[in-house]
Amino acid sequence: MTGALVPGARIVCLGDVMVDIVARLSGPVEIGSDRPARTELQAGGSAANTAAWLEHQAVSTTLLARVGSDVLGSWSLARLGRGLAKDVSIDPGTPTGTCIVLVSADGERTMVPDPGANAALSPAHVRPDVFAPTRHLHVSGYALFSGAREAAVHALSMARQARMTISVGAASVAPLRGLGVEAFFDLIGRDLLLFANRAEATLLTGQEDPFIAATVLSTRVGRAVVTDGAGTAIWADGDERAQAPAPPGTIVIDTTGAGDAFAAGKLAALAQGATPVDALAQAHQLAAQACELVGGRPPAPGR
Repeated sequence: MTGALVPGARIVCLGDVMVDIVARLSGPVEIGSDRPARTELQAGGSAANTAAWLEHQAVSTTLLARVGSDVLGSWSLARLGRGLAKDVSIDPGTPTGTCIVLVSADGERTMVPDPGANAALSPAHVRPDVFAPTRHLHVSGYALFSGAREAAVHALSMARQARMTISVGAASVAPLRGLGVEAFFDLIGRDLLLFANRAEATLLTGQEDPFIAATVLSTRVGRAVVTDGAGTAIWADGDERAQAPAPPGTIVIDTTGAGDAFAAGKLAALAQGATPVDALAQAHQLAAQACELVGGRPPAPGR
């Protein structure tokens, strides 16, 4: 369904929970040698990050994911907010997903992920009672790049049967290229909101102009938002386009999770009845907050 989110809708996020080993590099990577860095262990995963930012905005949220029955899995679950509904299954034989995140001096991140138990999420772990007409499904594209693909496609089908609104995050250029553009579109179908950054939108459409790319994407799937880092974000729904600039003065420490925060801000605003332009502005504000933090999650209460 391409209509507006139901006011106050519960948002169901399906995808990954990761443990991020964040290394903030002191300079360029020295291949075959050493490059000192400040390292931190952070809770991550695109779907989990989006769910956390939604909860941070007091939006009713459910996370559908899978972790291992290991110390990292317990650590990850403990770092999901108390107000978040966790439909997270435990895999007894696969470790929790981990990701090495290399953050350069300008805040840009490069990821080396091992999906672990995320890839073991199956349709059997997706409960039918999660889906209802008054809810919204958000699928992290990472679920489509791993063994969780069948679970993601099953959830999309269940959401459509329940007449829920749907959004999908394109996730990342390299795995998207590996899957294939047409395969990606075939998996996600139509009548949804697609989030993509400029590089992902260019790959998916062949258009380098983000305004044109957003329009092409919207005619393909229904609605699209194309972001351009610290630049302008564009919304298109086939007939109309809207744009909003990123807020000035953001101090970029780590861009990890900025796209997840942007999606959460956009979805929260739409669920509150905001216009597309106002929703873009709220999304920008949340993404800016994410860039000023280490890791992909909002600050814990009291910080």
